[in-house]
Amino acid sequence: MRKATFRGGIPICDGKKLSKDRQTMEVRPKGDAVYPLLQHIGIPARSIVEVGDRVLVGQRIAEASGVVSAHVISSVSGRVKAIEPRKIVSGAMSEAIVIENDGEFQTIDGLGEPRDTEKLSKEEIRAFVKDAGIVGLGGVGFPTHVKLTPKNDDAIEYVIVNGAESEPYLTADYRGMLEETERLVGGLKLMLRLFEQAQGIILIEKNKPEAIKMMSAALKGESRIHIKAVNPKYPRGAERQAIYAATKRKMNSSMIPTDVGCMVYNVHTVIAVYRAVAESMPLLHRVLTVTGGAVANPRNYTVNIGTSYAEVLEAAGGLCKEPEKLVSGGPMMGTELLDLTVPVTKTSSALLALSKEETAEPFESPCIRCGRCMEVCPSRLVPRKLIKCAECSDDQRFIRLGGMECSECGACSYNCPAGRSLTGTIKQMRRSILDERRRR
Repeated sequence: MRKATFRGGIPICDGKKLSKDRQTMEVRPKGDAVYPLLQHIGIPARSIVEVGDRVLVGQRIAEASGVVSAHVISSVSGRVKAIEPRKIVSGAMSEAIVIENDGEFQTIDGLGEPRDTEKLSKEEIRAFVKDAGIVGLGGVGFPTHVKLTPKNDDAIEYVIVNGAESEPYLTADYRGMLEETERLVGGLKLMLRLFEQAQGIILIEKNKPEAIKMMSAALKGESRIHIKAVNPKYPRGAERQAIYAATKRKMNSSMIPTDVGCMVYNVHTVIAVYRAVAESMPLLHRVLTVTGGAVANPRNYTVNIGTSYAEVLEAAGGLCKEPEKLVSGGPMMGTELLDLTVPVTKTSSALLALSKEETAEPFESPCIRCGRCMEVCPSRLVPRKLIKCAECSDDQRFIRLGGMECSECGACSYNCPAGRSLTGTIKQMRRSILDERRRR
């Protein structure tokens, strides 16, 4: 193992101790299951069921409607109650299939049956991943079967499993490395069969010695898979930083990982690939970290996709105090929740109920030109200058100063002694520019 790092970033009080040493528990939904047709980046899936149809666990209820799209699979059995717009985490309305959960969890034939993976071709492996409806479980949800099908398999030199879970509070990937070690290794080995010239790299932060120990033992004798220990620093988990830490190769916003011979996957994405190919198990669940100072029983929970956040919080014992803020995802890049009656989707990662002490924000004051925002920016930008461009709506200067390279990690806002909302302002400017490009 050798150390790897990147410029910028911040060491922060991470809050992981609330859940990191507790075994993952399963949560089964009691109420209706809601499946938005867009749970991935790209084109929404197309419903293939009708109101009144009875469906089973593992049954496809919506299928990919384009190249960059993904199937949706039912995680409950019951009858289709409605196909209608439903509110999602962002607060927007999304067309969704609503299934009246009968609580029986009857499955389709063959669900969970083992396969002999040694006899599978590359095309069969990719087909099983597509059939399972797997998307990236650590980011925007790019369909995994598309990502596993680059223009040239031999151009891929590194397949990176990003076990550097740097977002504060989140511990689902850490528990995955401890509890699903064999599946994680098995999934990576299946991916490497697709890319015969590639090496596998598993990034693990140095403050996770148990994970390093477990993974090292599981990889004994493996010549194509290596572990790289990295210093714990946010935003280590970002794709560009993970690639640089693993390979010293650099990317910008106009590039994708395959341009530098790399692929990066979340821990649970790799586990899902193994389960789909080797165990005939589509993507039915998400592992969510449910934590924060206001949660009665913080830990990680395996949750059926389609379950409401309200049920997830109830399974965690509810609230032990009035929360100051509810967040879907991590505190740095997550989305504030105003309503818990929204469904868990493929890209859900956490539910945080943060106390007042955990959310204290400094009073915003004018910039003091201290440069601390620039010191921690992993993209080597000057956030205070980008803010001025945003305030003046100067798109061209914003672009010239590299504003589109911002990863929206929030490090600058976190480190700003003036309490300025740097990330939020830059994010709005980037969205405005991207919207204008789409219109053109």
